[in-house]
Amino acid sequence: MQGQILDFDTNVPIAFAKITYNSKTIASDWEGKFSIIIKDETKPIIFSYKGYYDKNYYLTVGAKTISIKMVSDNSLEKEEIYSEKLVNSIIKKVVESKPQNQPEKVFKTFEYKNYEHLLVTANTDSISSKIDTIYKKNLFGRKTLLLDSTNYKFKKLLEIQHVYQTEKVNLIQFNNTTKETILAARMAGFKTPLYEYLGLNLVSYSLYENKLDILEIPIQNPISNYGRKIFSFKLIDTIKVDGRSVYRIYFQPKRLKDDRLRGLLYVDAENYGIAKAFYRIYGIININATYTFDYLKKYKVWFPKKRNFTVVKGNNSEDLKILGGTVKFNSNLDKLKKDASDQIYLKLESTPYDIKINENVAFEQPAIKIDARETSMSKSDKYWSGFQKDTIDKRKYKTYINLDSLSLAENIERKIFLGRKIFNGYLPIGSFDLDLKSILKYNNYEGFRIGIGGITNNKLSEKYKVSLYGAFGLKDKEFKYGITPSYLLDKETNTWTSASYSDDLNEIGQINFATQPRRFKIYDPRPINISTFYRNQLASFYIESKYLAKTETYFGLSRSEVKPLFDYTYQLNGEDFAKYTMTTAQFAIQWNPFSSYMQTTSGRLEIDKKFPKFSFQFTQSLPNLLGNDFNFSKADVRIVHEIPYLNGQNTAFTMQGGIASGDIPLTHLYSIAPNNLNRETLFKRITFASKNGFETMFFNEFFSSKYVSFQVRHTFNKIKIAYKVKPLLSVVTRMAFGTMDKPEQHLGFVYKTLDDGFFESGVELNQIYKGFGLTGFIRYGPNGLPKVVDNLSIKLSYVFGLGF
Repeated sequence: MQGQILDFDTNVPIAFAKITYNSKTIASDWEGKFSIIIKDETKPIIFSYKGYYDKNYYLTVGAKTISIKMVSDNSLEKEEIYSEKLVNSIIKKVVESKPQNQPEKVFKTFEYKNYEHLLVTANTDSISSKIDTIYKKNLFGRKTLLLDSTNYKFKKLLEIQHVYQTEKVNLIQFNNTTKETILAARMAGFKTPLYEYLGLNLVSYSLYENKLDILEIPIQNPISNYGRKIFSFKLIDTIKVDGRSVYRIYFQPKRLKDDRLRGLLYVDAENYGIAKAFYRIYGIININATYTFDYLKKYKVWFPKKRNFTVVKGNNSEDLKILGGTVKFNSNLDKLKKDASDQIYLKLESTPYDIKINENVAFEQPAIKIDARETSMSKSDKYWSGFQKDTIDKRKYKTYINLDSLSLAENIERKIFLGRKIFNGYLPIGSFDLDLKSILKYNNYEGFRIGIGGITNNKLSEKYKVSLYGAFGLKDKEFKYGITPSYLLDKETNTWTSASYSDDLNEIGQINFATQPRRFKIYDPRPINISTFYRNQLASFYIESKYLAKTETYFGLSRSEVKPLFDYTYQLNGEDFAKYTMTTAQFAIQWNPFSSYMQTTSGRLEIDKKFPKFSFQFTQSLPNLLGNDFNFSKADVRIVHEIPYLNGQNTAFTMQGGIASGDIPLTHLYSIAPNNLNRETLFKRITFASKNGFETMFFNEFFSSKYVSFQVRHTFNKIKIAYKVKPLLSVVTRMAFGTMDKPEQHLGFVYKTLDDGFFESGVELNQIYKGFGLTGFIRYGPNGLPKVVDNLSIKLSYVFGLGF
């Protein structure tokens, strides 16, 4: 009789549990599975494991398989399971011996080619070919009989081909740092490389780093410096691998309910290197990773031999997409019907070959992790057949043929190209990309603002581009416009030089970083309720580049003629300025030190976005140049950090600050993005929420010449409230502090300062229905208002899904 032992709440297998029958004791394996001979059904089988209640089970006569679910002992919830002394000492030696076992530490240089095959498929035997009959109610409550042939069609498709597949060959080189060069790739349905896929790091190459990457999420390594604090270890036995004695060690989280990594390590008993490893993660998706190694006798080091990585559906209660929607797992709320797509799994296999150690290895631009400039998408089938190990898999070739036809029929590449453009706010029309953001806007000063704008694209020229726009405010009856011609200095580093002139409006106290990326929004909620602008006639010359590794840089010279469009006068040395001229130089840099970049023929791409990220900007006025009226300096900094989790949740932190010194008018100081209307009732203050603005701070309420702000947001998975009502829940806290230098210089405008700080917290329920949601925030602390209701803010939110 065979069986498996599982946790009652999570269905996670319980590894190496004790199984006692008729005075004999055995143990389940690391997957919780066991096999036992039962001769007397009247005697109980006793299952025990630390942290769980013992379970007595009487076998049903004739049963060949059983599933045992053990219930955790809540009284021991805070109790941790500690490793035994012997295995603890072994793991300690593994950690201490990493410099003698990690190839990047042992070898001066090495390189190898690597064949990688990613497959999305399903086992046809696991899918029923039955055509289901279902009943659907119409508007009048009458039932209509329908035939559902989805599973049948899916099974027939899989008998011919896989769902999707890609292959690539890359050259991995190490010389103080690791560099990957992609030599060849082919993707079903694509004629040109989809660089975003080529840059995916689904699972780590090395097992010796403190963090392992799994589905591009950093996971604490059990043999990291902190591994013994998080995991418990159990020595199972000693076996032979490649003729060497190897400890087989099981590890799991110390907290039994913790949904972290668990698995088996095969540790060399002599040098304490990793000879083999099995990793598992159980949750909304189940992940299996297997590493095998070859022992290099000459160097006494275990070197990577193969990686296998599989993702299958877990216990998800919501539809789940991974890898940008490449793989979708449907929810399992409907217990009556098991959809065929539940059987889909993703499998990746990676095999090194042509290994060279301590030979001459040299490469350019070590800070660029992946070089895809020479990627070939035109290798022959004969080239790829040399890597084919599974001659039985005839579906592989069919997948390329059929998906290439599908690509032609549905124009998949065109859709992806269009999606990229729209994501950045443009709609390509011939040689011109229409700016979707310029068509219609609204604010309290201009009313509805109708316009048109855009930028020339590569169809016109790859060296030159011109962006321009024009707009007219129906309320202020004024025309605004701008034009920016640009020239490409260096394609590889995306270095552009531009000249620009615009005559437009700007919000007062706005905080903008020159390196801030443009992202499309169907609406921009904050300006809707803004009334205080200044007219800005701006001429500038600037250079943008990604020349420095892992950075985006900007340097510009500009001259502005500024006229405040509200009651305000700036007083300096006895002179009143109702309008003024400012000539400035500005340097800005965006630094992403932990991200990884890919070099392609069309420039550099950030393919592995890691945090924290740093933005810095410095602005200096240029006295006595082109009529400049003031002498001042501004320094701005922003730090963004995000912590993603495999269960789909996310925690984000933003710290931002600025210092303005010298003689600088209110229009160019800081108001830190308020987004609340100063009206007498709560319902009259309802408007649209912004993403990072202060929702309970009134427009023009606070201004600062020095400030610092901090916010933290934790986003949970979707919660089901009702049928088709599954909002995305976030909890948010924001705070800010600031001061104002020389407040006596700002005349005609009433405001407060942030010396005592500003605090707000709230809840966001986004995407409740058709993209619409609700947010609620409360203001508190020293700047809280006397009436409780005035501290509250209720807003609508909207998330626009592009569907690409």
